[in-house]
Parts: sequence; C-alpha cells; structure tokens
Amino acid sequence: MRERYANMFKRLEAKNEGAFIPFVTLGDPDPETSLTIIRTLVENGADALELGFPFSDPIADGPTIQKASLRALQAGMTVEACFRLITDVRASYPELPVGLLLYANLVVHQGVEAFYARAEQAGVDAILLADVPLLEADLVEAAAQSCRIAPVYIAAPQAGQDILREIARRGSGYTYLLSRGGVTGTETSAGVPTGDIIRQLEAYGAPPAVLGFGISRPEHVRDALRHGAKGVFCGSAIVRIIEENVNRTSRLTEKLAAYVRAMKAATRPLDG
Repeated sequence: MRERYANMFKRLEAKNEGAFIPFVTLGDPDPETSLTIIRTLVENGADALELGFPFSDPIADGPTIQKASLRALQAGMTVEACFRLITDVRASYPELPVGLLLYANLVVHQGVEAFYARAEQAGVDAILLADVPLLEADLVEAAAQSCRIAPVYIAAPQAGQDILREIARRGSGYTYLLSRGGVTGTETSAGVPTGDIIRQLEAYGAPPAVLGFGISRPEHVRDALRHGAKGVFCGSAIVRIIEENVNRTSRLTEKLAAYVRAMKAATRPLDG
C-alpha cells in the first residue's frame, strides 16, 4: 500500500495541524482549466486531493457538483482523459496524496481489475466508491489490494459498533466521516458528529477520520478538528467558485487561492 496518506498525517501531526483536502471534478469546466485549478489548490495549501470523475447520475451529490459533472462531460471528458489528467498531477506532485471519490458504475463498466490497474498506473493512492456499501466491498477489495490502492469507507454519524469495526478492519488511507446525512452541498450546514464516533474509530484502529459534507467556512474546519477529526474535505464551496467564474480564469484562480489559504489557515494552531 502506498504511504502518502500516512506520511501526510504524520507530517501534519508533528505540526499540530489538520489536513485540508479539496474536492473537484476532473475536467470541470474543461481539461486545461481543470489542471490549472488543481495546481492552484495545491500551491495554496491543499494537503491532498479528492478528485471525482464526471458522471451522469451522481446520486450522492447536490446540485453544485452535479452541474460540475455536466460541464466536464460537455467538455468531452472521458475516463481515460481523467486518468491522463491525474498522471499530469502526479508528475508535478510526486508526494501528494491523491484519492478518488467515484460511483461504482464507472468502475464496473471499465472492468474492476482494469480500472484499478489504470488508477495505479496514473498514481492514485485511494478510492472511495460512494454507492458501494461496506457489505458489498468484496466487489473491489481484491483489485484494490493487488494494485496497492487504499480502499476507503464512509462512516455515517449513526453507524453502529459492528460497522465501525468493519471500517477499521477493511479501510486504509483515511476514513470518510460524514458530518450529516443527505447529499453534498453547502445548502445544508455541516454538523459535527460527537467525538465519540471518532474515539470509537480510533479504538478499533481505523484510518484517520476526515470530515466531509457541508464544510465551507473556517469555523467548520476548526470545529471538526476540535472534535477529533484529522482533517476536512471541502467540495461544493470550491466547485461553486469554479461555477461563478467559469469564463474568467484569472479571477477564478485568484478567488480559489484566497479561499484555500483561508481554509488551510484554520487547520493550524491559533498561535501557529
């Protein structure tokens, strides 16, 4: 298994920082601008990347990320084009953790083994399949293990002890901890699960918990870390900046850079 996530968490822990991990849809709004966006995120403080492949029916996503998928598809993005973009990112940032958040149809359509092999070749570290429940994880786990790609699982706020144990046993890289139910988006504010679920995950030996869904402001970041999360995911707020500046690349990168710097600053100690 690749060690980029473990190395990242170790490095951040030494500085008493949390991880800030932005999400974007590959190819949104077009391949060239998408690469510029990703570089802007990394150069302004992203500790890792969570990347989506555009998909026609993203059931776990709210309207903001749904529209990002449509823009990317209209720009001609394909699975192979996404992998080429990831390859470019990996060449520029050899130590940066790169995870994918995908839907199972994309993987199964390509062939599970073939998809994971191509992901390994491109430099992917982890894959989370949003619509594959833990009880059906055998669908992809063998391919993930053989390709040294971390299988990532979702811990919902209401998850029971048995589920948390299975996440700890099966998961690698990180654990995606939901701030709330529903779909992605900033329309519904983030909640912060009690520290109990994070302590339970830690007790079972689960990978570090990173909080996602509805994270859009620095105070969300600080609340998540205060409750024990090791980092946060931020998607819809970033994708909204892209949507609002689709035809103004210079303004887009300026806005993204300022936003990422502010969110990353919230992961650091107040006296840091």
